[in-house]
This record gives sequence, C-alpha cells and structure tokens, in this order.
Amino acid sequence: MFQVTRRKLLSTSLGGAGALALWSMRGQLGLASPPGVLSATEPVVRSTKALGSSVSITIVHPDAKLAERAIDAAFAEVREIEKVLSIYLPDSQVSRLNREGAEKAIDAHPHLLTMLSASMELARRTQGAFDITVQPLWELYAGAAREKRIPRDNEIESVRKFVDWRSIEVNGSTVRFRTPGTKITFNGIAQGYATDCARKILQAHGIEHALVDVGELAAVGDKPPSQTWKVGIQHPRVADAFVAVAMLKDRGLATSGDYETAFTPDKQFNHIFDPATGRSPTEFSSVSIAAPTAAEADGLSTAVFVLGFERGMRELKSREGVDALFVFKDGRIASTNGFPVES
Repeated sequence: MFQVTRRKLLSTSLGGAGALALWSMRGQLGLASPPGVLSATEPVVRSTKALGSSVSITIVHPDAKLAERAIDAAFAEVREIEKVLSIYLPDSQVSRLNREGAEKAIDAHPHLLTMLSASMELARRTQGAFDITVQPLWELYAGAAREKRIPRDNEIESVRKFVDWRSIEVNGSTVRFRTPGTKITFNGIAQGYATDCARKILQAHGIEHALVDVGELAAVGDKPPSQTWKVGIQHPRVADAFVAVAMLKDRGLATSGDYETAFTPDKQFNHIFDPATGRSPTEFSSVSIAAPTAAEADGLSTAVFVLGFERGMRELKSREGVDALFVFKDGRIASTNGFPVES
C-alpha cells in the first residue's frame, strides 16, 4: 500500500505541493531546444512509487532502449532499498529492528549498515540535532493528531527519553538497541540515499544526462544542449509558487519544511523534531541544501533546520561543496553565496 511519509511528495508539475517541484517535464525542464538548435534526442521519462514518494527519472540519451534499461535497473535498486529501510513495510529490516532490536541483534543488510553509519556520523557532528531515533516522537504526535490535539508536556517528556542515537549499537554486521523503547526512522535521509543509488546505477549504464527524483533530487551531468537542470523550490507559505529556482549539475538538492506535514494550522508543530526538546524548531519555515550527494543534502536539510541559522552555518562552513537557502518564519530569505539559484 502506498503510504504518505512525513516528507510530502515531489511533484512534476507547476501545481505540485512537494518540497522540491520539477520545473516541468519538457520545455520547463529546459529540454526544448533554443531557437535554431535541434535537440539530439527526446527525453525518456518514467515514474513509479517507492519509499512513500513519487519516483521519477528523466534521461536524455540517443539510445532510448538503453535509457529504458537503465531506468528499470535504477527503479529495482530503489525498491530494494525500500525493502530494507521502509518504516511502513512490516518485513523491512527497519521494521524488524524497531520490533525486536532491544531484545536481539539482527544481521543488517549493507544498505542498513551504510545508512546507520552515515546517520550516526551526522548525529555526532551535529551534537544530536540529526537523530534517527525520533520515531517515538513521530508516533506520539501522529497519535495525538488523530485525537485532534497536540501532545501534553508530560507525554513529550515520557517519550523523549527514548530519543538518543547513542542507544544504537552496531557490531560488525549486526545491529541492536541498548534501550527498550528505541525506534528509528530514516525518513530524514533515506530518499536522498536512494536518489544517489539510482544515480550511480544510471551512470553505470553509461547515462551522462539525467535528473533523478526519489523524493529528493540529483542531477547527472547537464541537460542538452549544454545547460543545467532547473529545479523549482516550493514556497513554504504560498501554494503553487516557488521561492527560488535552483540550477543543478552533478549535485543533489533537498528541502525540509514545516509545511510538509503540520500538526497545527500555524505549523508550529510539524514533523521536524528537535531531539533535545521533543518539539518542532521555531526559526525556519524551510531549509534547502545543495550538496555533492543527495543523501548529504537530505540529512543536512533536517539537521540545519534543527540547529538554527548560527549553528547551522557553522556546520555548513565545515563542508566542501555544500550550500543552503533559508526561509525564516518571518518571511525573510537568505542563502549562502554558492547556492545555485537562477538569477
């Protein structure tokens, strides 16, 4: 069954409500040739669903059959990742770990080990601002929302004691939880990781020009004829509007926003939690990150949203090739000098 995650779906239309909306499919992606220039080939565009998101791949390549084979292989890889990392599939390794991890260790799939390593390193670097053990908070807020209320302070505190990335124990290829009640979610990084894996599959098939959307975005090369891919970034307060248009070439892009899943109309309580308080951060409406990989962009968009501007900027400055676009709660917009926004 298709499940809506706390990251809303990306859209391939101007009217989409996703965190990042594709500028369009043909002319709006810039695939149409400029006057007097003939495009070498028609784009191959395919879509499916996985990881609680709409998945689409656009390829520009003279061999359409090769492009189709590459997309088939990329989709197969994304579905394999979903089988391991989904919190919705009951037989996924993450679901098994959440049920049994405090009682016994499980033999982890390489995808799970890779994601645990990346997530725990990001947690360490951000002093716990990024923490995959926030799943109990999500369950608390989602349950309260079904009762048309927000959690009480004592409920938040009783659940927050289960939120600590250091309770995850990785020993070789096995994983367990040190603390009963611990549960994890990769919803803050898995889509970026799957995007990167799909991009690698395409490149292994000889694809040099593509745009991959697995809930977060990554560009392979440029888009013919010798331009960059254009990606609209959803305005967090204006439906069907972009706050900016980013230019992507061999880079990943991800956005975390308070509008994606909000528990109150004012969006004060939303799906992004500060592990230190059990509540939603109050500084940003959205944070968009451009980075060498979509997984890095995905994880950092959540981490910086929690860290806030000053602490977030310190983390960003410590990384190569990473830039950000910030939309504050009061409507102000700021970006780092290297954020690839269309002028």
